[in-house]
Amino acid sequence: MERIPVFILVILYFLSTEVACNGYTHINNNVQSERMALIDFKSGLTDPNNRLSSWKGNNYCYWHGIGCENGTGFVVSINLRNPYPIEDDIPYPPENEYGNQSYMNLSGVISPSLIKLKYLKYLDLSFNSFKAIPIPQFFGSMKNLIDLNLSHCGFIGEIPSNLGNLSNLQYLDFSSKYTYHNDFGYSSDLFIKNIEWVTSLVSLKHLSANNVNLSMVGSQWIKVLNKLPMLVELHLDDCNLFGSIPSPSFVNFTSLSVIVISSNRFNSTFPEWLLNVSSLVSIDMSLNILHGRIPLGLGELPNLQHLDLSGNYLEGNISQLLRKSWKKDRVSQFGCK
Repeated sequence: MERIPVFILVILYFLSTEVACNGYTHINNNVQSERMALIDFKSGLTDPNNRLSSWKGNNYCYWHGIGCENGTGFVVSINLRNPYPIEDDIPYPPENEYGNQSYMNLSGVISPSLIKLKYLKYLDLSFNSFKAIPIPQFFGSMKNLIDLNLSHCGFIGEIPSNLGNLSNLQYLDFSSKYTYHNDFGYSSDLFIKNIEWVTSLVSLKHLSANNVNLSMVGSQWIKVLNKLPMLVELHLDDCNLFGSIPSPSFVNFTSLSVIVISSNRFNSTFPEWLLNVSSLVSIDMSLNILHGRIPLGLGELPNLQHLDLSGNYLEGNISQLLRKSWKKDRVSQFGCK
């Protein structure tokens, strides 16, 4: 067997060493970039209960709320949801090990350093207190996001339309809380003027905008949302929607399972186009101004398990509906005359 000359072996050694070092340097640079982005993000936050006390040292993948991709160190998830949120219906929440009636809210400024986390897919900042600041525009540049939960954070102003750039987004929740009183009751400081940008969220499966003011959207909401064939859950409780519920020319809600449009001001008959959405499991249209008869076709929806039409002015014979394929344990509240 012919021997390989020594000088060739030496060259191959140095080449392999350089490649290995460069690869290591590349990975190490990525790690440092991810870590510094998180440090910058933390520096803008106010953390009265030291929830982020673990955010120190080099191993950021073990920091509280951080999830990393195996083998690369890329940050793929940030979950800083308040673990003890103050619910609307619990005015005095119970004490816990952190004391101070579970006030675990993060607040402050959300740093644009998050843009540097190129592989971030999940971001949950829900039930914190970013009061009197708008939802950051730069969120619309985080194009790998799949799950974005900004609910009950105290944001104000218009929902940024560039969230429509997030074509990979599957879950979006920017539900708000009541903040002030107007002629129609309580309303939110979060609002949408033009909802057309939502049509670009082609992967969206879950949309929650409870208590967000949609009064300026008019009847366009149904036309826009009908263009999202993958939508499974729609939650628009108390959004200042009003008037009649428009009927789309073609029903494209092929995956819709849950629709909640309660506590609005719909002065309308029951939208019979919903009878063509066989995937529906739950319908909540309570506390509106619906009138007319409850369509018996509801009893033919094969998957429907929950129906709440209470707080309206509907008429109907419940016994006739029950003679359809429905069972009594599937009926919730009707609120019929």
